[in-house]
Amino acid sequence: MSELDFALEVERSVAHLRPSAPVRSGTLVRLVGLRLEARGIMAPIGSCCEVLGQFGRRIQAEVVGFSDKTLYLMPFSEPAGIGPGAVVRVLTESGQASLGPELLGRVIDGRGEPLDGKPKPLCSTRLGLSGLALNPMERGPIDRILDVGVKAINGLLTLGRGQRVGLVAGSGVGKSVLLGMVTRFTKADVVVIGLVGERGREVKAFITESLGAEGLAKSVVVAAPANVSPVLRLKAAHLAHVVAEYFRDQGKDVLLLVDSLTRVAHAQREIGLAIGEPPTAKGYPPSVFALLPSLIERCGVGRHGYGSITAIYTVLAEGDDASDPIVDIARASLDGQVMLSRKLADAAHFPAIDLIGSISRVMQNLLAPADLKEANRFRRLWSLYQQNSDLIQVGAYQAGSNPEIDQAIELRQAMDNFLRQDMHVGVDEMTARLELSHLLQT
Repeated sequence: MSELDFALEVERSVAHLRPSAPVRSGTLVRLVGLRLEARGIMAPIGSCCEVLGQFGRRIQAEVVGFSDKTLYLMPFSEPAGIGPGAVVRVLTESGQASLGPELLGRVIDGRGEPLDGKPKPLCSTRLGLSGLALNPMERGPIDRILDVGVKAINGLLTLGRGQRVGLVAGSGVGKSVLLGMVTRFTKADVVVIGLVGERGREVKAFITESLGAEGLAKSVVVAAPANVSPVLRLKAAHLAHVVAEYFRDQGKDVLLLVDSLTRVAHAQREIGLAIGEPPTAKGYPPSVFALLPSLIERCGVGRHGYGSITAIYTVLAEGDDASDPIVDIARASLDGQVMLSRKLADAAHFPAIDLIGSISRVMQNLLAPADLKEANRFRRLWSLYQQNSDLIQVGAYQAGSNPEIDQAIELRQAMDNFLRQDMHVGVDEMTARLELSHLLQT
C-alpha cells in the first residue's frame, strides 16, 4: 500500500471516532498585535475561522493557540473593519490541501488559491498539510545521482535523489538565480517550488525569467510573498511539502526548492511571539527549532525506494554570519550545504559557489572511487590556492616550496573556468565529470 493510500485509509477509519461538532460560533473580544482573541467558540489548533466585521467585512483566520476558554487566532489579511463583538465562525477544523496532477504548471498561494489568473485547480485528493510521518527504517537508500545541470554541483558536490541540501548565503549573492538554473536543467520528474517570504517582485521575476515556460510546465509554484500574513507564509511552506509528498507517492522523483527556509523561521517567530512564547537566540521562540527539522524530515526517499523528494532550501545568513542560529539548525539537519561567497559574487564569478564550507554528505555513496578521488583532488587544490592566495599575490611564495601549491597555481585559471557557468546553459553530470577528469590530467 502506498503512503497516499495508507493516509486516506487512516482518514476513513477514524472518521466515526471523532467527537460531536464543537460550538460553531463565538465573539471577538480582543486584538493584541497580530493576535485575535475569541470566546464562546471551540475549535482545535489549525482550524480555519471566519470573522464577520462591520459593513459586511469578512476575514479568515487560523487558530494558532488557546488559553482556558480563549482562542488565539492569526488573520490571513489586515483586520481592518473588525472590532469587539465581531462574530467568529468555524469554517474547517483542520488545514487540508487539494492535490492532483492538475497542479502542474500552476502558481498557487498558501491556501491553494490560484495566483496565475486561471481557474482554481480541480483536484480529487485531499490530505492534511502536516503530511504523514515515515518510519525511518522503511526509507529507501540514497543511491541514485540527481543531475541538476550545474557543473560545479554535478562534478564536486554531487547530489543524490532524496538528499536534503541547504543553499547558504547572504542577501544578493545569487541564490535565486542558482535555483532557477537548477529548476530548468534538473532531470527530476516534477519540481515543486515554495517561494516563502520573498519580495513580490521576485516571485514574478523568478517564474518568468528564471523558470520560464518550459520549466513551469513540470513545476508547481507555491508563493507567499513577504507582505502576506505569517500564517499564510507558514501554510505555503507546508503546502509545498505536501504537494511534493503527493507526487513522490506516485513514484515520481521530485525536486523541492524552498526559498527561503529563513523566511519560514521568521513566520513561525512572528506567530510564536504573538501567542506568548518566550524568545531565545536572536528572538526565535523554541517552536522555530522544532519546526525546521520536522519540515526537513518530510523529504527524502519514500517507503522502500518508492519515489523521492530531493530538497534544496535556501538559508539566508543574515549579515553574512555563518553562525546564525537558523544556519546552524539547518546545517545540523540537512545532508549537506552549498555555500555562496559574496567575495566571488563581487568578482562577477557566477555561480558564486565557495567550495570551502560546501559539502555533500552522501557523495561518497554515489560515485565510483576514481570519480570521488578526482573531485576531492580538485577541492584540495582549490582550497590550497585560497589559503595561500595572499602569499601568492604579493610574490612571497617561492615556486618549488610545495608541489601541491605549485600545481594549484598552474591550474588556478582552469579551475576558475570550471566553476563558472552561464545561467542559460546547462551542463549534465557526465559532461561535468569528463571536464573535471581532463582538467586534472593536463
